[in-house]
Amino acid sequence: MILYTHTHTHTHTGIYTFRDIKVGMEESFSVEITEETMNKFLEITGDSNPLHNNLTYAKSKGYEEKVVYGMLTSSFLSTLAGVYLPGKYSLIHSVEVIFKKPVFISDSPLTVKGKVTEINDNFKQITINVSIFNKNQEKVLRGIMKVGVLDGE
Repeated sequence: MILYTHTHTHTHTGIYTFRDIKVGMEESFSVEITEETMNKFLEITGDSNPLHNNLTYAKSKGYEEKVVYGMLTSSFLSTLAGVYLPGKYSLIHSVEVIFKKPVFISDSPLTVKGKVTEINDNFKQITINVSIFNKNQEKVLRGIMKVGVLDGE
């Protein structure tokens, strides 16, 4: 089960139209990674790399635990754009991420944060600086998303 705990700095999260968005706006939420989450990711992707699935192997490579899939961690950027910033009017154009350090199940909950840094009026596109932190507030991922904002209803 994935647990979402949402924290935000605005009153109408997830329903931002293009004209609502301002440089400096921020949104964040927390997510719990569990063994079940890891198993579902394996089932969906077929990524059977033993670093993610075999504790003995992970330990033989110098890790205390199995390493959470980097792409699982980064997948929550989709949630950030699609649910929180801008929300239902989002259309992700690009995502660039850097994995700063390995993530382990014991690092949960993770906090996903995004901040609008640019607005492109011609393309109705926003740039969001993104970060994901572990429970000790260590940055495990940083990146940049370019997100189109579809016309509101």
